[in-house]
Amino acid sequence: MTFNLKGAIPALVTPFTADFEVNYEKLGELIELHIAAGSAAILVLGTTGESATINLDEQREIVAYTVKRAAGRIHVMVGSGTNDTAKSVELSKTYANLGADSLLLITPYYNRTNDSGMIKHFETIANAVEVPCLLYTVPGRTGCNIAPHVVEHLAKHPNIVGIKDATGDLSYSMKISRYLSDTFALYSGNDDIVIPMLAIGASGAISVWSNYEPARMAEMIADYFAGNHEQALAVQHQRLDFINALFIETSPIPLRYVMNKAGMNVGPARLPLDELSEAGKKVMDEVLV
Repeated sequence: MTFNLKGAIPALVTPFTADFEVNYEKLGELIELHIAAGSAAILVLGTTGESATINLDEQREIVAYTVKRAAGRIHVMVGSGTNDTAKSVELSKTYANLGADSLLLITPYYNRTNDSGMIKHFETIANAVEVPCLLYTVPGRTGCNIAPHVVEHLAKHPNIVGIKDATGDLSYSMKISRYLSDTFALYSGNDDIVIPMLAIGASGAISVWSNYEPARMAEMIADYFAGNHEQALAVQHQRLDFINALFIETSPIPLRYVMNKAGMNVGPARLPLDELSEAGKKVMDEVLV
């Protein structure tokens, strides 16, 4: 299955009201923002979207709302992976039926399977749906990674079309970049190394930063693909301190702080995530200045 999605893909914050209900009016505004900014796609129910604390009824409603609001104007990617293969299959089928354009499948966290289990987990999900599936490795969150030889194997599956690499390890990224093709793409999951990832063949980035500055992120990647490498790298360098500050505490805590400070009104995080510490606010205020 050919997958031609290139560019900036914001991993959307899930906007909440002051009493922690999903704020659909604000979600609609964010969708329109990213369409206007030139984002290549939007991801809902990802790590940044706090999917771990969004119940299943809310998840289904978020997907249905997003697909309807997007109305075919932007690619809608949905996080449907869990550490339970059967549950992941159920969610993936549900979101595919609701109109998701692609699915993002995180590694099975906590119970951390072996290589054969990793292969069977992803293949079982991909075999159950007809929409493109992307792998997602983020060992800093999950405690496990997808071994390069497992990526090589999974890249041959006709319905597995790419990987979000949030390892932050360029050595690992180089190893798996050998398996890129017209049917298997790489996406940076770390905003601080987008340009290096593009240099080794990545098709774009699934991004936290682009929630706050979607047009700048989209333009940076477009500049790189247009051959304006120095200009793109200059933007990466210019925003590096800000990007790093977005992760001084567990994401998306700092991101919510800066978005709310900028009047984007995405609300608080749900517990166990709390508001940014006073020390964290001081750091963010300094980099914003």
